[in-house]
Amino acid sequence: MLTGFSLTIQQALDWSCRKIDWIDARLLLQHVLRVNHAFLIAHAENKMVMEDIEQFLKLVVQREQGMPVAYLTGKRDFFDLTFKVSSAVLIPRPETELLVEIAIACISKSRPCQVLDLGTGSGAIGITIAKHRPLAHVTAVDVSMDAIEIAKWNARKLSVDNIHIIQGNWFDTLTANIKFDLIVSNPPYVAENDPHLLRGDLRFEPGLALSTQENGLACIRHIISTAPVFLVDGGELLLEHGYNQAVACQQLFKGNGFRKIHSHLDLAGIERVSGGSYSHSS
Repeated sequence: MLTGFSLTIQQALDWSCRKIDWIDARLLLQHVLRVNHAFLIAHAENKMVMEDIEQFLKLVVQREQGMPVAYLTGKRDFFDLTFKVSSAVLIPRPETELLVEIAIACISKSRPCQVLDLGTGSGAIGITIAKHRPLAHVTAVDVSMDAIEIAKWNARKLSVDNIHIIQGNWFDTLTANIKFDLIVSNPPYVAENDPHLLRGDLRFEPGLALSTQENGLACIRHIISTAPVFLVDGGELLLEHGYNQAVACQQLFKGNGFRKIHSHLDLAGIERVSGGSYSHSS
């Protein structure tokens, strides 16, 4: 037990690293002390107050039991921003930054456009796009009211006002007269019985945002088949998908009339994002 003893920052880290990953321990201690990594290094011999020791001990135990660090700290860095997260939303991941990078590259810096973010969760995708392309107007949709509240909080905190966040099940609350230049989504794409759902952080994340039917393709199929109604002529659809779903996604894009179909590798060399453009004149 650590309680009842005087500990330095270094001693607390040494103890925690015997129980959890060093990076996790560092992030949790930074959270408790409200400092950055440089502070921990520069003040390694500083004594911690008992209240901080007790809070750190509690977080380490929770992490040891599997609770994601992002849920313990209530935040996650994504792209160049920091987002509030909770167990009501999927934790933003580095591979999803690829989707955002491609989306931003598709959007002109000099002219307005309409962007739709389906299944926004914490708002990480839509808000980041809106932040980097201030002339774009982003509509972000999610079925969960808890997620909507978090996304709206993040938009306010990050001073992003060119985004409209609404509740809805994919396209259901949108009218067909609304057309978008770009539609993006990181939908559920894990098969319902995939054993990965029982491991690591996934055990604690909302199942609705992770898994779906048809071997993980149900939501992807729905989005690709419905998107043309909401795209301008020549509009683009971009989707994140599973490590083994690129070919299936390409076939779905082709089968629904999309052209210029493309897939992109993430940092692990896995095809993670696929997209295509749709022409109403074809």
